[in-house]
Amino acid sequence: MAKREWDTIESGPPDHMQMLHPVMVKNYGKWKYHERPRPGVLKHTAESGDVIYTVRAGTERQDTVDIIRRFCDLADKYAGGYLRWTVRNNVEFMTDSWESVEGLIKELEALGHPIGGTGPSVSAIAHTQGWLHCDIPATDASGVAKSIMDIVHDEFISEEMPNRVKLSTSCCEINCGGQADIAVIIQHTRPPRINHEALHAGICELPSTVARCPVAAIRPTTVDGKPSLMVVEEKCIYCGACFGACPGMEINHPDYSKLAIWVGGKNSNARTKPANMKLVCHGLPNNPPRWPEVGDVVKRILAAYKEGGRDWERMGEWIDRIGWKRFFEETGLTFDMYMIDNYRHARQSFNQSAHVRF
Repeated sequence: MAKREWDTIESGPPDHMQMLHPVMVKNYGKWKYHERPRPGVLKHTAESGDVIYTVRAGTERQDTVDIIRRFCDLADKYAGGYLRWTVRNNVEFMTDSWESVEGLIKELEALGHPIGGTGPSVSAIAHTQGWLHCDIPATDASGVAKSIMDIVHDEFISEEMPNRVKLSTSCCEINCGGQADIAVIIQHTRPPRINHEALHAGICELPSTVARCPVAAIRPTTVDGKPSLMVVEEKCIYCGACFGACPGMEINHPDYSKLAIWVGGKNSNARTKPANMKLVCHGLPNNPPRWPEVGDVVKRILAAYKEGGRDWERMGEWIDRIGWKRFFEETGLTFDMYMIDNYRHARQSFNQSAHVRF
C-alpha cells in the first residue's frame, strides 16, 4: 500500500470564535439580559458585568467594494475592527463603548445608512438575487426590495409595530425568500412556450429538462423530425423550474409574469408553531423600476396590522385572531376563489414544529 504523502487540509468555514469581539468571546454563553437603548441598538449585559453594544444599519443589499471598505473603516474607527452581516443584509458593528455607538450612528446616517431593524419594527427584506445572479428570475427581487424599503423606511428606524415584521421578495415561484410576514413572489400565469429551434440547436440536455419538472408535465417529442420537448398544459403548475435547466422553455414574459403577495408566514416556534404563508393578492403588474402597485398593497397591509395588532402578535397570529374576512375588510384587498387554501398535508406526521409531541 502506497504511503500517503499529504495531509488533509480543512477548507470549510473557519472557527467563528476568532471573528467575535473580545467581550463576546469572554462572556460566550454567559449573558444575563439584553435591552434596546434605542431603535437599531442592542445592549447585552453579561453575568460578569461586561457590556457589549450592537449597532444595526441597513445597506443597499448589493454592496459595492467601496461601500464595504467604508464599513470596514468605520469598524476600525469605532468597533475595534469587528462587524458582521445579518441574514437580512443589515450590517452590525459591535463595541463596548457607548461613546463609540453615538459616533458610529452619526457617521452611518451621514452616509445614508438608516439605523434600525430591531425590536417591533419592519426588518430589512430578505430576497433572492434577481437578474444579477440567478438563472430563472422573472423580476428583479433586489429592485422590488429597494422600492418597498424606501416606502417603509420610517417603520425600519422606529419600533412601533406590534411585533417584528419580516419581509421577503422572490424573483421566481420557487421562492428562495422562504416564509415571511409579507412576501412578494413572482407569479407566472401561463405554461412555458417552447423554442424548438433553440432545443434543436442543442443548447440544453433534454433528459435533465424533463427531470427538472416537479409534476412530470414535460415530455420528449419530435418536432420537424428532430428531438424536442412538449408540455402537458393540464399538469403544468407554471413554476418555471424548467427554464433554469433549459432557456428554450420560455416562461418569462412582461405581460404574463405577475407579482403576488402572501402573508402570515413564520419560521420560529415563539408562542405559536411555524406557519405557511397564504395568498392575499395576485396579478399585480411586474412594473419596474419602482413597482408602485406592489408598494401600495404592502403599505395597506402594514397599516392595518399596525392599527389592529396586539403587543407581541406576529402578523399571522393577528390574522388568526381576527379571521380572514376581517383581514380583507381592514386591508381593502379583494378576496377571490384562487385564495381558498385547504391544503393540510400529513398534519399529524409532518414535522412542522420543534415542539415536543407524544
